[in-house]
Amino acid sequence: MWFKNIFIFRLAADSVITHDQLHEKLALKPLLPCSGLDKLSRGWVPCHGDKLVHGSNGQLLFALGVEQKLLPASVINRFAKERVADIEAQQGYKVGRKELKEIKEAMTEELLPRAFALQRTTFAWLDPVNGYLVIDAASAAKADELLEFYKKSLDEVPFRPLHTSVSPVAAMTDWLAGNNAPAGFTIDRELELRASGESKATIRYANHALEGDEILKHIAAGKRVTRLGMTWNDRISFILTEQLQIKKLEFLDIIKEGSIAVAEDADEIFELDFTLMTGELAKMLADLTAALGGETVNS
Repeated sequence: MWFKNIFIFRLAADSVITHDQLHEKLALKPLLPCSGLDKLSRGWVPCHGDKLVHGSNGQLLFALGVEQKLLPASVINRFAKERVADIEAQQGYKVGRKELKEIKEAMTEELLPRAFALQRTTFAWLDPVNGYLVIDAASAAKADELLEFYKKSLDEVPFRPLHTSVSPVAAMTDWLAGNNAPAGFTIDRELELRASGESKATIRYANHALEGDEILKHIAAGKRVTRLGMTWNDRISFILTEQLQIKKLEFLDIIKEGSIAVAEDADEIFELDFTLMTGELAKMLADLTAALGGETVNS
């Protein structure tokens, strides 16, 4: 259980949520299969084995399941075309735009019950100890999807995005321009620079040394750092974005080997992995927040 891309939110200071409370709330909204004309179904699913909530050292893991029927427009159009051809042959006139729209809607209703359904899962980590809600999602749309359903299920547990006194763009640009990473961090070989003018000209470096004059000239010309590869304490590498999202998380071997060495079975490996991941990430997030000037609450 190792998160890859995370969106970070803050729980309200007075929020209180226990394993049992979370389980009780999630159990009220389980994932149900799409039925009839439903194209999409959302609900909470087990995050490990048959556990709806996995708890360890006060940390809670849960997961949103989404079932979606696949009915591409090309399939609807193909069946609609066949239906149109039959109608035109029988009635001897061209089908108009309004009737074609009605035919496509009818074909959608006819085909949906037979459409193939795919399931996907988005995991979230609730940290009541340090006050974090962390979602493992590659896109903002999937994170928002989980947040929306989370609010419907636990409306008494408010949260907000993590805000820092110094913006990631300003901090990353300063770190790179001064070749001066914050304490505990090193700068890696991934970078994105973007012009602030109307052109929004963007330059990306991948697996490239970042100490040269070329990059300093881009910064002097007004470009700002919008993505930067970093490593924390030689334990976790990641890319920090301008929105304070963390991409391409990689927990280095020194961490992962620890769980494999002492675990006896798959359940123990999962338990240790989750404990190690949450413990290390909580420390890293605290250090990163401090490197960005500390936390602030935006009104």
